[in-house]
Amino acid sequence: MKIPWFRRQGVKEEYDQRLLDLVNTLKEEWDYDRRTQEAVADGQIDLDLEAETILAKQKFFFIYKEARLRRVKNTTIQSSVINYDPYE
Repeated sequence: MKIPWFRRQGVKEEYDQRLLDLVNTLKEEWDYDRRTQEAVADGQIDLDLEAETILAKQKFFFIYKEARLRRVKNTTIQSSVINYDPYE
């Protein structure tokens, strides 16, 4: 007996949208952490704050690379994401 396989329509689009939402959220978190680090720093280095900023950056780039591999495109991605050079 063969089991019928049913495909749910729009699964790829749904997960692509979730991925884009995650990219945008992680970018906002990274920007917030970076601004906080710059505002608090004032000559003092807070290692916990710096580690949190680095972690936020790495999370963002991991998910961003996945979105690029899946060729997910959206016009709502922040312009700073598109123009960002990670080797600055």
